[in-house]
Amino acid sequence: MAKGFQTLTGFRDFRPEDCAVRNYLFEIFREVARRYGFVEYETPILESTDLYLKKSGGELSSQLFRFEDQGGRDVTLRPEVTASLGRLVTACQRDYPKPLRWFEIGQCFRYEKPQKGRTREFYQFNVDLLGESCAAADAELVALSIDLMRELGFEEGDFVIRLSDRAYWQNFGEAKGLSEEQTAELLQIVDKLEREKPERTEEKLSALGLTSAEIKEAIENPASLGENLESVISEMEARGMKDFIEVDLSIVRGLAYYTGVVFEVFDAKKSLRAVAGGGRYDTLITALSDGKVDLPAAGFAIGDVVIRHLIEETPHANEQLQAYLSAQAPTEVYVVLADEEQRSNALALVTELREMAIATNFSLTPTKVAKQFKQAEQMGADFTIVVGSEYPELTLKNLRERTEETISADQDVLQALIEKIA
Repeated sequence: MAKGFQTLTGFRDFRPEDCAVRNYLFEIFREVARRYGFVEYETPILESTDLYLKKSGGELSSQLFRFEDQGGRDVTLRPEVTASLGRLVTACQRDYPKPLRWFEIGQCFRYEKPQKGRTREFYQFNVDLLGESCAAADAELVALSIDLMRELGFEEGDFVIRLSDRAYWQNFGEAKGLSEEQTAELLQIVDKLEREKPERTEEKLSALGLTSAEIKEAIENPASLGENLESVISEMEARGMKDFIEVDLSIVRGLAYYTGVVFEVFDAKKSLRAVAGGGRYDTLITALSDGKVDLPAAGFAIGDVVIRHLIEETPHANEQLQAYLSAQAPTEVYVVLADEEQRSNALALVTELREMAIATNFSLTPTKVAKQFKQAEQMGADFTIVVGSEYPELTLKNLRERTEETISADQDVLQALIEKIA
């Protein structure tokens, strides 16, 4: 027997119920971004591979869905959105007043091992603030990430913002006499501290003339957090959000373009990988424009896969999601045709209801009345309108309250129905 086609490893089908969850996430993403004054943009899924090799660094270059297109060009399905944003802003930033507050919800692709919270394709909500180098811009993004989590139904104690600064490690590297390349290696080591075996970490540090004890001391007992990090902490306190953050200098982010304050959102139990993360990347625009545009920037991203897992594992957040889903029934009113001779009148009623923006359904073929009522309940309809031989008299049934009343098609049927739905 021939084996049926399957989705590729790490890729997903979105059934209607999955699309409903995705819509829930996207609606909240857009709403919170709007509150903070961000506007939406969009970039292509396919980009020149050079865009990602130029500045991303780290593991990303080995995780690209990269191929040669029919024109012989080296292209890649985007693994993240920031590089595309940098390319776009380089070309058009003069057309907009600064700072830019932009966001995108886009699909991304990474060739990595699928596991809990990680797939090879995912949607990413990217929020970026460009044209401001001050710590207040970093704090604005941290605050947005906190409000986003709260809007998704999470409460204090469910999650934590782990806050750090790459500049701290740049200064550490200089103090230890490390070259720029060695400091970059150190950042990669620190980024993997929680995921790599201790003996492997010790081996890598030894090659730089360092020890795990030195790194642990640097993380746990910093002589100074630096002006930028202190400013962000102060701003979060002024916003009443300090309880949501904790300083954790082991957070450095894996992409090489980060230059300053960075942060990651974790569930409090740390049962999942980082839910969201980002930070300052002041040199990316300059690098992508070959020095022609100098635009400081900061941003963060959250993927749909991890956050969905966390919502489903957190009772009150999941309750909010389920309430949303239960209100997304595809049908508000089901028109039951009890007499086929009245089909033309029933169709006129269906059309009128839909023109009033009421989600309306009916049986396309002659069907027993009992089966039509069953279909109405399966579709989540709140009301049925029975069109029978008594027309223009109609029977309006409230399926939730199990009540019914007789109305006339000659009356303002729609107005009465709208009032009931409201």
